[in-house]
Amino acid sequence: MVNSRRKLRKQRVAPASMERLEARVSAEQKLFFKRAASLRGVSLTEFMINSMREAAMKTIEEHKVLTLGISERKIFVEALLNPPAPNEALQLATKRYKQMVAS
Repeated sequence: MVNSRRKLRKQRVAPASMERLEARVSAEQKLFFKRAASLRGVSLTEFMINSMREAAMKTIEEHKVLTLGISERKIFVEALLNPPAPNEALQLATKRYKQMVAS
């Protein structure tokens, strides 16, 4: 009896930490999504969650790549306006490149 109470308590606790997300779609869209889920061998819910996660990660990564914070922007603009003098390694690389191109 004690074990069954623990199981029930665990079942009640787990769903409380989950959030519900709903979407209204046409019957045609639902069939389309169900077919895709079936082809992947997953439930419609799992398909939707995985697809949304992939789209969200892609969107966030694209946003990270395209934006710079204020401090990064200042550093970037400063480097464009006042580039540092070439160091020895860069001068040697330039010399090797010119020799390769001239050959």
